[in-house]
Amino acid sequence: MRSARLSHVRRAGALTLVSALALTALAACGTSSSDDDAQSDSGGSSDPAAPLDPKTKVSLTIDCMPPAAKKAELKEWKEDVAEFNKTYPNVTIEGRSTPGQCLEPPRFTAMLKAKSQPDVFYTYFTDLPQVLDNDGAEDITAYVNDKTVPLLKDIDPNVLGSLKHDGKLYGLPTSNYTMGLLINRKLFERAGLDPDTPPRTWEEVRAAAKKIADLGDGIAGFGEYSAGNTGGWHFTAHMYSIGGDVVDASGKKAAFDNELGRQVAENLHAMRWEDDSMGKTQLLKWGDLQKQIATDKLGMFLAAPDDIAYMVQQLGAKYENFGMGPIPGQKNTLAGGNNYMIKKGISSDEIKAAIAWLNFKNLSVGKGQFDWARTKADGLPVGIPQPNFWLNETKAKDDAARAEHATMPVENFKAFMDNPVPGKAEPPKAQEIYKVLDNVMSAVLTNEDADIDELLSTAASQVDQVLATR
Repeated sequence: MRSARLSHVRRAGALTLVSALALTALAACGTSSSDDDAQSDSGGSSDPAAPLDPKTKVSLTIDCMPPAAKKAELKEWKEDVAEFNKTYPNVTIEGRSTPGQCLEPPRFTAMLKAKSQPDVFYTYFTDLPQVLDNDGAEDITAYVNDKTVPLLKDIDPNVLGSLKHDGKLYGLPTSNYTMGLLINRKLFERAGLDPDTPPRTWEEVRAAAKKIADLGDGIAGFGEYSAGNTGGWHFTAHMYSIGGDVVDASGKKAAFDNELGRQVAENLHAMRWEDDSMGKTQLLKWGDLQKQIATDKLGMFLAAPDDIAYMVQQLGAKYENFGMGPIPGQKNTLAGGNNYMIKKGISSDEIKAAIAWLNFKNLSVGKGQFDWARTKADGLPVGIPQPNFWLNETKAKDDAARAEHATMPVENFKAFMDNPVPGKAEPPKAQEIYKVLDNVMSAVLTNEDADIDELLSTAASQVDQVLATR
């Protein structure tokens, strides 16, 4: 789904165009810089594997420049453009900004169909099939190597794999996430539980949830979604955690109408109705559980680390109140992220310029988004475990910088960081499948007499239909 938070909070907004240190005025929304031959003055190598020649003059439109409301983020964007232009003075970066979140599904789909996406456009990992169906992105395999992206070998191959199709690379990552168990440390301590060792099995989750709920005062021990496609999203995470799946290896059949699917549903039903540890308010969607745990009314739920920054920045919570452990079960965890792709049909020089910008902004330790000293100085959070798609010495270097400049107690995430769980990508046609599985989650959590076998069977038939129309 994106970063976990963004994938479920894609808010619509009118597209506005803002120029960031641009030398020329922005073209209309549907216009790519490649539409004007005068904006590209090729003087570099014709070899796609060669880095961009600094003398080459091009202009690029770039998606998701921070809006004016995000003053610190916009400041950093402008600083990065200026720093990038010290090496590439002839590349004009024209930023496009969208109020709210920078990717909203209906607008994104319409943009792809109209071929009006910027030269460098933002997507979620799960958007690759849609982009390819619309012939929207360049195959950048020949352009990406250890000269154009020096830290390429240290990027997690599972993350890069999310951006490949038939062995061809179509994007470069911006962030990634894996889900874990987010806990309220205060409630754990009040319930006599150790917040430094969050539950590792679903049996332990159930026992801990009951102790937390027994504190009373409307406090729930464990929370779950069941609306707005988020219930299906989390049902998938539960399945992954115990070694299951929601779609089989062929990609054509549902894979949850089985013992593992019943195990997930029956455990949640027992926590809700036998233990009374999940609270009486259900049909929750993204944002509801965050509010509950931020106000000390919820002990734990499945989440990605960036939920913590949201709760502090938007809900007034405090970093020290939260911790994370690996997803219970620890067989697999749902993984996702976001990235940038390059518009199909732009010139070779423009592709090289785009890769040079993405390498500087998103793929260089100590620079761009990984300049943690600057991030701290600008009052933005440092120390959240993800995005963290680095391996080897690069990971060690970036981890050390995060710890040095941390604005939060990074030791609260030690259980999560020290016990990595293999990430597993979302299923094909994820949102349509999640919509179906919402029905399973909502019935289990709102109907004490829910027929779990019937729910799973009906949902599996519906998912088979979804997959058959691919």
